[in-house]
Amino acid sequence: MPYEDDDGNAVLLLSFGGPEGPDDVLPFLENVTRGRGIPRERLLSVAEHYQHFGGVSPINEQNRKLRKAIEDEMSSRGRPLPVYWGNRNWEPYVEDVVARMAADGVSRAFAFATSAYSSASGCRQYHEDLARARQATGPTAPAIEKLPHFFDHPGFIAANADALRAALARLPAGLADLARIVATAHSIPVSMARAAGPQGGLYEHQLGVTARAVVDAVDPGRPVDLVWQSRSGPPQMPWLEPDINDHLVRLASEGVPAVVVCPVGFVSDHVEVLWDLDNEARHTAHSHGLVLERAGTAGTHPSFVAMIGELIEDRWVGGPRRLGTSCPPTCCLAA
Repeated sequence: MPYEDDDGNAVLLLSFGGPEGPDDVLPFLENVTRGRGIPRERLLSVAEHYQHFGGVSPINEQNRKLRKAIEDEMSSRGRPLPVYWGNRNWEPYVEDVVARMAADGVSRAFAFATSAYSSASGCRQYHEDLARARQATGPTAPAIEKLPHFFDHPGFIAANADALRAALARLPAGLADLARIVATAHSIPVSMARAAGPQGGLYEHQLGVTARAVVDAVDPGRPVDLVWQSRSGPPQMPWLEPDINDHLVRLASEGVPAVVVCPVGFVSDHVEVLWDLDNEARHTAHSHGLVLERAGTAGTHPSFVAMIGELIEDRWVGGPRRLGTSCPPTCCLAA
């Protein structure tokens, strides 16, 4: 149904969270991995990645900038809305933020999650986070509608296409036409990616759609490889492959002179981009004679921010709910 006026409406920027200082790193990682049987040695190893950035996850400042950009975008559309920010795994926790929204008199909110794709962790868990937060707040909790997936939205594609163009332009002379384009996303367990039900296979498929659309916007028909990064979990559990580093070694063995890595699975340059790609993958590439350029993420690109405004406004006026082109109507509903 359409929302008749501004009174009581808001936006909730919903994200993963990250540590704000060195003392937060291990407690944050314990939150993320609780119940998954991750060895402490693995947590300590990942903690070193965050300590490389002073123990502060870049995702926090990036979300602050995105929050301000959404506020400005909605104001420019003549629909000013307060924008709150809540996280799954660290402060500000979504439970606390929903309680504050209720205290501020918010009755309805649009939740924009910083994940473009269908998966248990990238969509269903956000639905469950919201349900848990509303239950904790009680009867005064606002009604919250999670905005739909945007993996194939023209605004998301345009932002990533601009980043790809810029990365190709940074390559040494003569390499742009010879470079292999490699799209990356966070690996997830195969059992999650290919589970039975409406979500089965969507994550891989949607990422393929995005990678193809981004490359076609720059150089139609040019080949693109979809690979995976940042896997965690017990080593005996199968995760999506090939890993970015293994793929780079293979490309070097085939005589490929350069690669452009496009992290289309992420919306901002946080630790898994800055460390796993800019450090580990770059080291792998250079040690095997490959020139590597990494494209940026959507961040606060004007097309991406305008997309968020469009998604909010579509729901505000009661338009048809937009799903990704391959999403069934039951996709990622809360259990």
